[in-house]
Amino acid sequence: MRVLLMSMKIVQKFYHSNGSGAPFMVAIVDDPAEGDTKLVIMFEEEECTAVMSLDTLIESEDIGTRNSYHGDRYEQVLRDELWG
Repeated sequence: MRVLLMSMKIVQKFYHSNGSGAPFMVAIVDDPAEGDTKLVIMFEEEECTAVMSLDTLIESEDIGTRNSYHGDRYEQVLRDELWG
């Protein structure tokens, strides 16, 4: 799976200081292995990454369990690029 994830491309990223909360990075990521675009929210603390299909959010507004991905897999590949 890591080889497939390596083909991801960060389309856009932005740092959010989050006021008095924990800062995080948000990124739009092209994921050719899955055939869609992901919305990745990664907190500075390791192992705190959320991933959803942006395409699914736009098409059906699904924020439920059918639109969730292994944040840990994406974190392994993207953490250095987002926080490095």
